[in-house]
Amino acid sequence: MADVYVIRHAWAENRELLRWPTDHQRPLTGDGRRRFAAVVKRLAERGFAPELIATSPLVRCWQTAEIVAETVGNGAPIVALEALAPGSDLQALLAWTAREAGEYDQVAWVGHAPDVGWLASRLIGAAGGGLRFAKGAVAAVRFADRPAAGQGQLRWLVTAQMAGC
Repeated sequence: MADVYVIRHAWAENRELLRWPTDHQRPLTGDGRRRFAAVVKRLAERGFAPELIATSPLVRCWQTAEIVAETVGNGAPIVALEALAPGSDLQALLAWTAREAGEYDQVAWVGHAPDVGWLASRLIGAAGGGLRFAKGAVAAVRFADRPAAGQGQLRWLVTAQMAGC
């Protein structure tokens, strides 16, 4: 059995061309960091503990992944994947997960909206729709075997507001 956590990055700074010449450089806000850490802490109290974290290479996603790793505190490595950049590639993510994450019970994917909603919906077999992910939302999708499109079961989808953060 394996769990894939699909995570939308936490709250990021507004786009400002002078501060961040490309959207890839936009960081999380201080409040976004604090709020997301509170979400992760609440989830960790209930068993959320990814052992490997894949993230979009964009700064705001990498920082979100760092918050997960630091707050959970289990030494989970973080890997940047182009397949999680805007325009995510589900087949590449599934291939990477099968190849690199086979020994882990809990793996996280950190990405962008609307891609994370599309990825999660495809994992559970909802080919015609998508799930809405607020900033900092986390979904848990469970698989009886290796993660595969249409084979997952949505266990939960939590927003910061739902977590009281």
